Amino acid sequence: MKFRLPEIPPPKLITALRNYNLLPAIVFLPTRRRCDEAATEVALDKSQKADAEKQQKRNEIYQEFLREFPEIRTHKHRRVLIQGGVAAHHAGHIPGWKLLIEKMMSKGLLNAIFATSTVAAGVDFPARTVVISNADTRGNDGWRPLQASELQQMTGRAGRRGKDNVGFVVLAPSNFQNPPKIAQLLKSPPDDLQSKFRATYTSLLNLLDAFGNFENVRDIAEKSFAFRDTARTVSKLEKQIQKRLQTLKNKLEKSEFDFSIEDVRGFERLTNARLRLQEKLPHTRNDARRRWLEESVEAGRVVTKSRNGKRFFLVINIHGEKIAAMTEDGRGATLSLPHIGRVFEKKYPLKEASIEAAFYEIHEGVNLPLVEPKPSAKKNDADEAAEIITSLIEKILPENASEDAKRTQTSFLWDAWDDAEFLEKTGRDVDSLKSEIWLPFEHRAKVLHHFGYLDFPAQKVTTRGKWLADLRVDRPLLVGEALRHGLFEKLETKQVAGLMAALAADSDRNYGELYLSDEILEVLTKFEDIIFDVSNVEWKNGIEPAPEMNFSAAAAAERWADGISWSDLVFQTKAEEGDLVRLLSRTGEALMQVAHLKDEHAEAAAVARATAEIILREPIR
Repeated sequence: MKFRLPEIPPPKLITALRNYNLLPAIVFLPTRRRCDEAATEVALDKSQKADAEKQQKRNEIYQEFLREFPEIRTHKHRRVLIQGGVAAHHAGHIPGWKLLIEKMMSKGLLNAIFATSTVAAGVDFPARTVVISNADTRGNDGWRPLQASELQQMTGRAGRRGKDNVGFVVLAPSNFQNPPKIAQLLKSPPDDLQSKFRATYTSLLNLLDAFGNFENVRDIAEKSFAFRDTARTVSKLEKQIQKRLQTLKNKLEKSEFDFSIEDVRGFERLTNARLRLQEKLPHTRNDARRRWLEESVEAGRVVTKSRNGKRFFLVINIHGEKIAAMTEDGRGATLSLPHIGRVFEKKYPLKEASIEAAFYEIHEGVNLPLVEPKPSAKKNDADEAAEIITSLIEKILPENASEDAKRTQTSFLWDAWDDAEFLEKTGRDVDSLKSEIWLPFEHRAKVLHHFGYLDFPAQKVTTRGKWLADLRVDRPLLVGEALRHGLFEKLETKQVAGLMAALAADSDRNYGELYLSDEILEVLTKFEDIIFDVSNVEWKNGIEPAPEMNFSAAAAAERWADGISWSDLVFQTKAEEGDLVRLLSRTGEALMQVAHLKDEHAEAAAVARATAEIILREPIR
């Protein structure tokens, strides 16, 4: 149930809290903009009581902070803070400003802080009261309900040590308030811990280099906290397997037959295979054709959209019934498996030269269509396979036994069939669960092998892979390929800054309205060739390619590295200061990672270090 109640204007809210002796307060609001607006509305409200002594102390602290953080001199909320005794606190503000607010709140000089929910986990300043205005919060993926741990972090800020015997939590009405849900969350246990352990290129390289082979890396991954639920399930299934295996052993020991466990399991596999074969026999021409298409349509083959179709498509990838393909003019296309007409025989590697040959050989008549088999032939093949399986089943029985003895022994094997099937199916489930943990590592290992950072057959990290493992950046493989191709050595510092910012930034965040220079645009265009190569290999190996580069981040970082002042950068980008600080900090840190590779890439390291020193100037620390 949602309570559709009008929001209390911030000045009235603060007045009400003051009347009930509930100040100072932290008021949690859903968005950065609303926090800024609320602080301004309260500061401009003439009904708010002013405390001249506190105002003077706030000004003194502000002047002290100016010496260390000169960038706060022009902050748009400085008068709101000093005169109004309220402030907004969120990730959009620069670090120096947030430290100033936290110090003033700790000294009891502020009446209220308007903050987003994320601030609760990052600071520990005191407040008598916490005000919750929403049962929802806004994350990177849009709106979602508050979690129990988030609410407990927020409400945990209520009550000042040594000043308040209790802290107060007030639920303020709004369109998205939900008191029953809040009450439920307050009584709920903390949310489960979420491990940050992931299959990444650098984690794989470091683990393999440290532990020597894939088996050890797999064992470590399976025991990690990230896969605790999967590990519990695997352990439970393995216990069930052992119990059922013992049941089967007991049956064999009590029987008069000389069967082994492998005999029983072999009987189950063969009879199951025969059953599946019989079930898969196509009963209609459409069934037969569909099965033929599933077997024949593969990546690298050319197909048509109908039997007489004149347009040719090179299959790139297959996802169920959806086929990603490329036309002769290089455009992408999506086809449906049932609508495929002809399938041509040759398979081509998905490389530029081979793609051209694929279409050329179709027109030259070198690559001919596959012959589609008739259903009757398929049925004969299946019958023949079933007969072979039946003969293998008979070999499990003693060769010289009488017909009566064979019937009795076969009857026993059927009695043990359920146990054998359970062992087979549960064993596959265990393998499947373990594969869920390991496959992301294996896919990345194959990509790294392709680019020479890892020797997959030898299960060894190459010399090139050792320096890549030391890169603590967001997209190490892309940065590694840029280094390998000598891209950094050819660039000026401002171009290096723009390139690294484009990789370090969140792809969906807007860092302003600046235009890219022709020089950095040319650099990014060249780098997109590297991204295309990496993404193509990742795609083939079942890895979601890295998000697109952030061009607005590149423009902001390029301008900053070119010497623009902080105030001009903020003005020209129209981006929030906190976002710019975070972007440039991440860019500088990533460049320092490259700067550490002075033994392997001396020129690139020198350029990266010089660029980092420019990027990490005040107010970026």
